[in-house]
Amino acid sequence: MRARNDLATTSASQQPVDTERLTVAAEVLGLLADPTRLHLLRLLATGEQDVTTLTAQVAASRSSVSQHLGRLRLAGLVQARRDGRRMFYRTTSDHLSALVDEALEFADHAVRGIPHHHARETVATPEH
Repeated sequence: MRARNDLATTSASQQPVDTERLTVAAEVLGLLADPTRLHLLRLLATGEQDVTTLTAQVAASRSSVSQHLGRLRLAGLVQARRDGRRMFYRTTSDHLSALVDEALEFADHAVRGIPHHHARETVATPEH
């Protein structure tokens, strides 16, 4: 029982990495590799929105937005619900929203030339 409790408190970055987790992570990151999809996910992080509202906020046509949302839905990153003739979308996980936020923060540092943060200080190794 203690081992199970210890595992539950271990963060994902401390757990052993297996092929399945790496594959799923790579698939998710691949879906985020499109600026329009990344923008849509950022907008959906604030809450559920319909296609018309999303289209007004991104540099893409309604047809393109619908196609991107369909791809995200098929991948399980967003959920859709119909209300009359309108389709509303929302993200399926707060982890996804956090990932998008982190990617945009990283990009902000790169674009503005701001030094990146390091969670752990690296220890200098003595020269031989």
